[in-house]
Amino acid sequence: MDPPASGLNQPAAHDNLALRESRKDLEKGYVYVDTGKPTSREHVMEQEARPCSSTVSIATTEQWEKELLQDPKNRLALSALSSHDPEAILTQRSTVIADTQNFNTKIAFEGAPITNQKSSGRCWLFAATNVFRVAIMRTYNLKEFELSQAYLFFWDKLEKANYFLENILDTRDEDLDARLIQTLLGDPVSDGGQWDMVANLVEKYGLVPQSLYPDSFNAMNSRVLVSLITTKLRENALELRHLAGQSPDPRACLGSVKEKMMHEIHRILVLLLGPPPNPKEKVTWEYYDKEDKFHELRISPLDFAAELHSNDSIKANGGTDIHQLFSLVNDPRNLYGRLLRVDRLGNVTGMRKITYVNVDMTTMKNACIAMLRHDLPIFFGCDVGKYSARSSGIMDFDLIDYELGFNVRLGLSKAQRLEAKESAMTHAMVLTAVHVVDDKPVRWRVQNSWGDGVGSKGWFVMSDRWMDEFVYQAVVDPQFVSQEVRDVLKQEPKM
Repeated sequence: MDPPASGLNQPAAHDNLALRESRKDLEKGYVYVDTGKPTSREHVMEQEARPCSSTVSIATTEQWEKELLQDPKNRLALSALSSHDPEAILTQRSTVIADTQNFNTKIAFEGAPITNQKSSGRCWLFAATNVFRVAIMRTYNLKEFELSQAYLFFWDKLEKANYFLENILDTRDEDLDARLIQTLLGDPVSDGGQWDMVANLVEKYGLVPQSLYPDSFNAMNSRVLVSLITTKLRENALELRHLAGQSPDPRACLGSVKEKMMHEIHRILVLLLGPPPNPKEKVTWEYYDKEDKFHELRISPLDFAAELHSNDSIKANGGTDIHQLFSLVNDPRNLYGRLLRVDRLGNVTGMRKITYVNVDMTTMKNACIAMLRHDLPIFFGCDVGKYSARSSGIMDFDLIDYELGFNVRLGLSKAQRLEAKESAMTHAMVLTAVHVVDDKPVRWRVQNSWGDGVGSKGWFVMSDRWMDEFVYQAVVDPQFVSQEVRDVLKQEPKM
């Protein structure tokens, strides 16, 4: 489906005069920001009609440099920007002051402690378990608690390996250099994932407290694990494709070959992460509640996860069944009110597929506010690296003034950033509060998984404008969206 049309206004005659005056201003001073309408193609063509040069001219760059450094403000900028972190230099103090950790709508119980994914890409598992743990902590009256992210990480890696090999068999008739095959080979078992993936893992393998399966070194530092399994799976892929080409019915003949491949992947995982608890066998969890009273619980990982949709858990969460949550997405390249799906992205074969309901940001934010007012945390996905500061924990479109520093305009829309690969959903976190003024959200409180040494003891703050521009997903309860939005789930998905 084509993205929504976005036309540019045609310039009137007086706009040409304004543009010429603006150019004079630009030549006079360094600090110039064009706040007018986007320049049209006709405007650009009017500047100077001449053939494009295919090479870089040394003489031209020399002239550009001379003109740049004639201005003392540019020499000051050179001194500051070349010897310090440019983003620190260009951080706007007024924005830092405005983005406080004060909110008038906040869930009563946010969950603790602040978690730390360390040097791994497990943010989605941390965000999901940080949502799950709130329900568990309410049920068991806990002060602090963590679910084992490593437990889900183990099974995710094994399932992704199987998912990859299944995709290789499904696409055996494609050329090796076909775009699809190269995409599959590019990243067989990345650390990343989606809400529907963690839902699959919890349904098939359950959950365990972190104390029963803590992080190993390789869970916290996953580079070697991912590299080794990726190398092995690429080797397996070439072998499977070769053997499949020699067989009239590969699936009927290659079962033992594929099983041997999966056995090797399992061996690597056990040796690097440690053997996980059996999903169906009971484990013993010992804990203290808020009143410092000792408890002991014998339960299997599957039964422990099933507690999330028990009557007691649903009651503790204001009527919300955690297993019924689904993903809203804001992708302005596609029509709103459509069900979207990513082809060949997943982890557990034969289970829940990666699906999103595409909505406008107002619908998404209204659902999030309703969730928070009902005391429920929200898993969300965003592009965390844009206009944000790790040290202060601030995510604000006005935080870093690149235009002031470099006199260049960064004017892509959200849709254009996606189309040009300038932005993507790179990180998952949890919303626990919002500040609302005159029925409009101003800023949001964010629970991250980068430890308590960043942000405000691990907590981040996100401006509402940043949310508009760089948040793509929010996982919500169906009761907090309209029937019209819920009905989208019945559509045939657009790939």
